[in-house]
Formats: sequence, structure tokens, C-alpha cells
Amino acid sequence: MAENGAKATVTLTIDGVEVTVPSGTRVIEAAEHVGVVVPRYCYHPGIPTRPAQCRMCLVEVEGRPKLEPSCTLQATDDMVVNTASDTARTARQSVIEFLLVNHPLDCPICDAAGQCMLQDYAYVTNQLESRVDEPKRIMGRDRISDDILYFADRCVICTRCVRFMRDVAEDDSLIVAQRGDKAFIDTFPGRELDNPFQGNIVDVCPVGALVHEDFVFKARAWDMDAAASVCPGCPTGCNVTIDTKENQIVRVKPRHNAAVNSWWMCDYGRKHLVMTNRGVRAEVPLIRDGGQLRPVNWATALDWVAEKIGGLEGAGGSAIVSPDASNENLFHVRKLLERLGVAGAAFQVPQGETAALPTVPTLKLRADRAANATGAGLFGGHRADGLPDGLGGGALVVLDDALEGADEDFGGAADFFLYLGTRLPGAARHADAVFPIATFTEMDGTFTNFEGRVQRFHQALRPPGLARPGWMVLSRVLARLGDGEAINDVRTAFDRMAVETPAFAGLTWDGIGLKGAPVADSAAEAVAVADSAEADA
Repeated sequence: MAENGAKATVTLTIDGVEVTVPSGTRVIEAAEHVGVVVPRYCYHPGIPTRPAQCRMCLVEVEGRPKLEPSCTLQATDDMVVNTASDTARTARQSVIEFLLVNHPLDCPICDAAGQCMLQDYAYVTNQLESRVDEPKRIMGRDRISDDILYFADRCVICTRCVRFMRDVAEDDSLIVAQRGDKAFIDTFPGRELDNPFQGNIVDVCPVGALVHEDFVFKARAWDMDAAASVCPGCPTGCNVTIDTKENQIVRVKPRHNAAVNSWWMCDYGRKHLVMTNRGVRAEVPLIRDGGQLRPVNWATALDWVAEKIGGLEGAGGSAIVSPDASNENLFHVRKLLERLGVAGAAFQVPQGETAALPTVPTLKLRADRAANATGAGLFGGHRADGLPDGLGGGALVVLDDALEGADEDFGGAADFFLYLGTRLPGAARHADAVFPIATFTEMDGTFTNFEGRVQRFHQALRPPGLARPGWMVLSRVLARLGDGEAINDVRTAFDRMAVETPAFAGLTWDGIGLKGAPVADSAAEAVAVADSAEADA
């Protein structure tokens, strides 16, 4: 029993299967517990309001005179529900036929084709021909924000977009204008759609009515490959799906994780991720030969660097790492620095404006514009406002920092300068060796978000040229120095990191799954220190 005396659970029967669900559960949600997905357009689990707008989720309840929308119908004890009775099927088929009266026959050019709920249900209900002879209504296309197009002809007025803005983002910029068959989605007179989370209205649209302009005609659903990943735009670590075509990122969509970002993500992260792999990349290992850097194969580069580092063990020096580097990369850099006698690494974290989604407290565009500042702190790094001073003798190791603001002689006084990066900045001109490494979209790995949750990301793209994951390359250098074995897979890299790093004790690659898991309690203080700039953001 609940504290107020009400029952904590209710038991009902859905399509002949008995199920027990928490009290207050809607029938459409209870049905999913027995593997039944009731068709829907207006219902979305992340939007609190349930308007029964589309009438697609009508079900038959024994003892009741008429069909009821399952998205608003609360489950009760002893309720018997039929989601696929002849009456419910007929009603659903009528709704589909009604929606198709004016829906354009543009599936071959619609960007939602292959991922369209109307298309799916029309096929299931065999709505392949229309009984209407009159011409279809034509309403045209509109731009409702600087990067979102609205195809009014395709809209089924499910109101998901309006309700997301109003009830989740608490922004009433969108409305349903007009009524009946003349209804369409528009901005409120005198208002503009300018919200940092507005891109989510495209994600919730069940048809092709709302489309990001930069995605129009770019890819078909069956042309794209999808990978589960994490947004690197800030330390929130929103779970996302990256869609790629021909080794290019063409679309990013949020992936549900109740503990992090719910169903949503911000527009900054969406655009930032799409641009991640743009620009000229470092593709070939380089070693210094006289006064120049010359390209070599990996075996030659690794042997040469291992020999140089072997002669400098304990010599000390400096290190700079990127707060966007993966935990696995940071761990292996730390192992290398320990052999060199370098106490810790500096990392710079760009800052930006914050933005919050009012109804999802954990989801926030945070001031830090880096994915893994927490991880960098856990591996002994310290925040810096700029490049460290006094880079004299000893070793200098840089992990994927752009070295902005570096002077002409940066690294020139170091006894040995190793640069590992996805790109080759001009400030790395004095490097003795350059290792081209993969970006996070080109490998598997983990980030640690602002609250200490370790989350996996998976490879979405092929790395260019000879670029390889940083942990893979560094494990081979360490193996040549007698420290462990060369690592070829991320599970082994993660397991070694977890065994040798107290903060990750008890974690396994498979164990953290696609939802992530928190670092050990002993790491809480380090997390707080690493993200102190976020505390009041």
C-alpha cells in the first residue's frame, strides 16, 4: 500500500495477458509491459500532456459502451482491455483513412520515408487506395525557425511539437492556427521560435512535417548507419544516436536515458557533433628526421618513440591533454607520463553560455564546452586558463590540444616533444613525433560526465588514413617499454583502466551498458574538484 492508503500497483488484463503495473499507469504504457505497442501519433512518453488528439490509440474495454483512447485511460484493477479487437481495428483504419485524405503522396521524396509512423500504419491497415476523388488540399512549406522547415501538407496535427515547447521547454512560441482541415502549426503572432532546445520538435514529429533544413534531401533512412554515442558539447553527456552516410555525419538525434537527458538534447550539442569531423585531419605518423618531420609507418614510429622515451625515463617535463579525450586515452597518457616522471597534465576548458530545459533538471547546456573534463581530473589533470609556462627541458606530451595562443617556439626547448592529435596545428611544428589518432566518433570508448557517470560511445565513422585510437597506439608504446601488452579492443583497454584506477573500480565495459554507471564513491571528491566551474553554472 502507498503512504496515503492507495494501492501502489494495479493488475489488469491486456489482450489476454495479465499484467501488474504501478498505480497511475496509462493503458498505452501498461500494454508495453506485455509487448503490445498500441498505435499512436499524439502520445509521446516524454511529453506530460495526453490530449487524445489523434484517436489512433483507441482500445476496447470490456463493460464499457465505446472505445477509449488508451493514452488518457488510467489502468485499474480487473480491467480487461482488447487493443486489437475488430472494433478497435476498424476505428483505427478509419482514422488512417481520414488522415490520408489530404496527405500528399510524396513518400518518394519525403525525408521521413522509411521512418514515418503514418507510412507504417497505412501499410499495416492496407490503406493503399483512397475512396476520395476530390483534389487534395495544398498548404505548402514554411520556415518556422532559422533551421527548421514545416511541410504543412504532411502534418497530422498531433500537436507533439506544440506541447513539447509549451509543457517541456515552457515556451509558448508554437500554436495550432485555424481549425479543422485548415489547421496548421505556426508561431504565435509577434513571437519567434528561438529556443536552445527547439530542435527536439523535429525528433518528436511522427511524420515528415518538421525537418532540419540541413538534412533535407541529404539521406534516406535505409542509406544511413546508426551508432549509439554521447554528445561531446558539454559535460552533461547527453545520450545520442549518430546517423552516418558515406562516412559523414548527416544527423544526430537524442537517445533516451532517464538519468541524464531524458528524451532530449540541446541544439548546440546537435550542431557541434555534426561538425566534429570536419576540417583537415592528421592521417600519417611523423617523426623528426634532421630538421623536418617525415611520414613513416606505425611500426617505425612506435619503435622510434619508445626508444626516445626509454632514454628519458624519470626526466620529468610537462603535459597538456584535451578535456574531450576519452577515459581510455587519458589513462594511457597518464601511464606514459608516470614513466617520464611528469606529475600531471594541464587541460583547458572553453566556456560558453548555459541553457536549461526547465522540466528536466539533469539536462542542461553547461558552461564547460568539453565532454570529459571530469575524466581529465580523475586521471590527475588540472585546469589551466591557458597554455602552461616554463616548458623547458624534459619531455613534452600533448594529447589533442589545439595549442591556440602558442608562440613560435612552443615545444622547441623540450628534450622530446610528442604530439598525439586528430589534427596537426601549426604550434606542433617543433614536435619530434606526431601520432594521428581517431576522434571519439571513429572509435569506441567512454566519457565521464559532470556527475561522475561513465558512459560508452561507439564507433560511427572510419578514421582517415592511418589514424588509430589513442589508447591503441599508446598501449603499443608502453608494451615496447615493458609495461603491459599491446591492446586491440576497447574492452581490454577499459578493463585495464578499471583495474589500475581506483575511481573506476568495479566497473566493466559490458556492465556499464548503454545507460552508463557512476564512478566509485571514493572518486566523488575528485569529480567535484574537476567540475568546480560547473557547480554554479
